[in-house]
Amino acid sequence: MLLVGKKRVLFVCVHNSARSQMAEAYLTRHASDRFEVDSAGLEPGTINPYVVEVMKEEGVDLTGKKTNSAFDFLKEGRTYDIVVTVCDETSGQHCPIFPGQSRRLHWGFDDPSSFTGTEEEIKTRVREVRDSIKEKILQFIQTA
Repeated sequence: MLLVGKKRVLFVCVHNSARSQMAEAYLTRHASDRFEVDSAGLEPGTINPYVVEVMKEEGVDLTGKKTNSAFDFLKEGRTYDIVVTVCDETSGQHCPIFPGQSRRLHWGFDDPSSFTGTEEEIKTRVREVRDSIKEKILQFIQTA
């Protein structure tokens, strides 16, 4: 019997503070037996506190999670089978490209760091992004 290793997946966005973190968390939660998952950004910062809050509602604790640099992963020589960009090109964001022989996918999601309004309005929009990411991850698991 031939044993096949886990597929390595990298989620990339600009800051690794919201969308890529949520995607990493959901794929890890729902299919860690099939995928080894990382997330990174071009300009890593700190995780968006609204993302931490709405992910807790789903039972996912991102408190204290660090952001990662795509450049550091590249310098370490990491390779991935699948690289998924999750930035929003329609609002002018430039999605980073992670070099290597990978299958590349793009899933555009609005950037929670750009949301304005009351605290509750912002959380509502972050929940919408969270739910869209979760749905996309569950679809991905079925087809990957």
